[in-house]
Amino acid sequence: MKKRLTMYMLIFALLLSNLVFANNAQAASSLDATVQSTLGNSNISVTLRSLESGKVLYERNGDIGRKPASTMKLLTASAALDTLGPDYRFKTELYIDGEVNNNVLNGNLYIKGGGDPTLNKKDFSTFAVTLKRHGIRTINGNIYGDDTLFSGSQLSPGVVAEDETYYYGARTSALTMSPNDDYDSGTIIVNVKASSVGRAPVVSAEPNLSGMQVVNKAKTVGKGQKNTVKIVRKYRTNQIVITGSLPVGSSAKDWVSLQDPTINTLHSIKIALESTGLKFSKRSNVMRKVVPENATLLYTKSSIPLKTLMNPFLKLSNNSIADILVKTMGHEVYGKGHINYGLKVLNDYGNTLGLNMGNWNFEDGSGMSHKNRISTNELTSLLLKVRDEQNYNIFYNALPVGGQKDRLVGGSLKKRFTQAPYISKVHAKTGSITGVYTLAGYITAKSGRTFAFAIMTQNQSSSKISNIDTVVKKIYQLY
Repeated sequence: MKKRLTMYMLIFALLLSNLVFANNAQAASSLDATVQSTLGNSNISVTLRSLESGKVLYERNGDIGRKPASTMKLLTASAALDTLGPDYRFKTELYIDGEVNNNVLNGNLYIKGGGDPTLNKKDFSTFAVTLKRHGIRTINGNIYGDDTLFSGSQLSPGVVAEDETYYYGARTSALTMSPNDDYDSGTIIVNVKASSVGRAPVVSAEPNLSGMQVVNKAKTVGKGQKNTVKIVRKYRTNQIVITGSLPVGSSAKDWVSLQDPTINTLHSIKIALESTGLKFSKRSNVMRKVVPENATLLYTKSSIPLKTLMNPFLKLSNNSIADILVKTMGHEVYGKGHINYGLKVLNDYGNTLGLNMGNWNFEDGSGMSHKNRISTNELTSLLLKVRDEQNYNIFYNALPVGGQKDRLVGGSLKKRFTQAPYISKVHAKTGSITGVYTLAGYITAKSGRTFAFAIMTQNQSSSKISNIDTVVKKIYQLY
């Protein structure tokens, strides 16, 4: 009787296995038809992976290296959480040298940068309060910036000349600042407000102009006319050039990258300190200099913890945070805050996860470079293996959530997957550079099971975002 029961169970298991195999094959065939009709077969890759078995359920060109764009940040984020720890905080230190007599510092101020992307105007006010508490009202010396924690070029390798003016191409320094809580470090926000017809608009900046110069060629025009204002930084200069027409009652704003974050941040701090009543001598200069050993530490500013910073980093796809994390990892592990050492840490981390790092080729941690190459099979393998990491929940919750309107929840997916039943079913990282459109992350399908997926397109002449979304919706329906 037992033998017969065992035989029946084996037959049932075999039939069930064959049924599952047939269903999977049918689903893969249906998905393949959608992929080919929607994305084609050239310059595209798609992989769908089971999180239960770890097996690839569907792939189209899954082993071919493609340009990942910002899906590269998936590796950077996971590696940073593991290497630096979720409670890691960036430090910025305020020092003085010389003596204080009659409220006068006969010496210099030093700001030592620790790569903090969250340093902002509120912190500058705290610097002012700290100086006043130490009896300082006038500074006879200079204000120096120590940015030696990082080395090498301030520009990420993937940034080309035409990108440099924009926030996504901002330079990276160990001493930098952000204009608001998006933490686009190395930038200021330039506001342009219409005046009267025929006159130049009024220009202001957040936190201030920071040593930048404005060339205002714009003109206020009549109400109802087209707003054509452009705000750009002239290549390799401190000049912000504003052109175009701005209708009465209108305004415009844009993030403009700083030519030299270290020096511009020092200018911004100096302006902020002066606004509180602190005075500098007419001979005071703004320069780089290493903090001397005999300097006195007055104050240390700590950033928000890395686990909190992950949200704006991944939700808003922040390139400057990516660059800072890479250099910081290089410094913490190898003692060198250089991008090459940071990339070595990424490679080391991938190896510890069991990824095939021979199939990963990258020269930045943000995905800006067109020389980066990753396969969709490898990306989904990362998404599978990172689930066993102790910081996975932080990583997962920092991913953009499809259809969620709150920008710090939906992030770069807030306007995608906005209809039922797809709302909140996709937690994934978007990617886009010239001719490249990508998406990689997790989808909870109609069955209630969650899968890892990655879709990459490159060398495209038009946007493939809606095409990618069509494929993702098909995955939801089929699985």
